Amino acid sequence: MVGSDPKFQSYDRADRVMSPDAYRAGSRRLQPIALLSLLVPLSFVIAQCSKSPNPGMLAANSQASTGDSFDDRFPKPQFKDRFPTASESLVQRQASDLPGPRTASAGPAPYRVASLAPQLPYQGPAKQDQTTLVSLKSSAFPYLGNNPHTDEPFLNVSRGDRRGHRGMGGRVFWQDQTYNDNRVLMHVPEGFDIRKPGVIVVFFHGNGATLERDVRDRQQVPQQISDSGVNAVLLAPQLAVDAADSSAGKFWQPGGLKRFVTESADHLAALYGDPRAAKVFANMPVIIVGYSGGFVPAAWSLEVGGLGNRVRGVLLLDAVYGELDKFASWIENNRSGFFVSSYTHYTKRHDDELMHMLREKSISVSEDMDRPLKPGSVVFVETPEGVTHRNYVTQAWTEDPLKEVLVKMAAASALTRVAASASSPANR
Repeated sequence: MVGSDPKFQSYDRADRVMSPDAYRAGSRRLQPIALLSLLVPLSFVIAQCSKSPNPGMLAANSQASTGDSFDDRFPKPQFKDRFPTASESLVQRQASDLPGPRTASAGPAPYRVASLAPQLPYQGPAKQDQTTLVSLKSSAFPYLGNNPHTDEPFLNVSRGDRRGHRGMGGRVFWQDQTYNDNRVLMHVPEGFDIRKPGVIVVFFHGNGATLERDVRDRQQVPQQISDSGVNAVLLAPQLAVDAADSSAGKFWQPGGLKRFVTESADHLAALYGDPRAAKVFANMPVIIVGYSGGFVPAAWSLEVGGLGNRVRGVLLLDAVYGELDKFASWIENNRSGFFVSSYTHYTKRHDDELMHMLREKSISVSEDMDRPLKPGSVVFVETPEGVTHRNYVTQAWTEDPLKEVLVKMAAASALTRVAASASSPANR
């Protein structure tokens, strides 16, 4: 038993601590045993190192390394791993679809080299003519007001839910067919520059017309403006649709032309490609062009349109069928604007009468277009027999008469003066 062993005789049962003498004696007996336990395993290792490995051990090591090489763990990428299959999201391209080889380009210079030639600012891709149809609330129709000639409702005929207008000849035109199109043909030439003086051409078409078939395609009004090279844009409201009717609709109302131009400004700016240009368009001077039955909205726009001397010119193309007092009044009171009336035998009587009215007011009248069209010019041009009324917008005293008038206006530097006067506070 432990308690009878002499080496534990000195063990103090009270504090359970071995005495120093007994501890030293036990340690001396354990030292040979510890040394022996270390030497025996070492001898086996030395003996093993002195022998070559047996075949079984080599085979075991060889089997253990199979499947664990670098190539096994990191295989080389296959062709299919580098390129997507046809079912994957990337588009498969043929060699012919790829761009050709690029020539090597020199790297950036370590310093900037001064140039004696002026450096032009970056210019984006060239613009194209922009032509579109836009619906405006201020366009001529629909119109629910009175006819100023009779002071009676314009829509003076009803049949069930349909309402219409009976004209002077007795024919009825229905609102849903003839007076319900509020679209406006807008055109901005590719060369138009908002930073330069410019004008808005407001074109009032004649009877039996539509904007696309007639104004754009047959009469080529947008093309004439572009071909003139003048810094001008076009607004052409749809009047009575394809009907023998000259009603002015909202252009009969005071301020009608001003509301029309103001509402158009944002759309012209969008068509031009710069919304910031809206303010410039809203204050730009205007040239009014009336063809045939377009004389009615042209005359009322001069009389009550609200633009004052922002209207810087008037061109009537075989259009003086009436409203002579309104045209004469505008000419008398706007000596900085020009007035041109070109006519056939259909309107000769009325043009002669208007010329007489102006001469009685001591206003100089010219009867040819052989000189630049200066501000204050008043010109009447009779066209020879053989010139037809239907083709008058493209063939009058000359081909493309609208283009000719814009060119002569620009030749007289009228456009610059037009823009300058339009920008003054008195004209806003």
